[in-house]
Amino acid sequence: MSDRLRVWSYNRCSTCRRALAWLQDRGQDHDLFDITSAPPLAADLAHAMDQLGRKALFNTSGQSYRALGAAAVKAMSDAEALEALSSDGKLIKRPFVICPDGTVLVGFKPEVWSETLSG
Repeated sequence: MSDRLRVWSYNRCSTCRRALAWLQDRGQDHDLFDITSAPPLAADLAHAMDQLGRKALFNTSGQSYRALGAAAVKAMSDAEALEALSSDGKLIKRPFVICPDGTVLVGFKPEVWSETLSG
């Protein structure tokens, strides 16, 4: 695990921009990655899947997900799902965050982020 907050975002995503502004307003140091050009590693996604469940990781409103289709995603094994997520960052719900303690956050809910990052 890293000793810094790791944040994967997409610069054209308004939710990601709000989350990054929230972090900046609180002086929260973080390492930033472009989720489309440098998606999280399969190992990081597997860790997230263990914590949150598979369904929470998919960006179900994105074009990549719609192109695959919900039925195809549902039919995937966990290994196939991890392969798909790690090869197409737009499939991943964003922002995708791994905290220094290993806690994973997906999406931006300020109240959850406040509670998780205040420790």
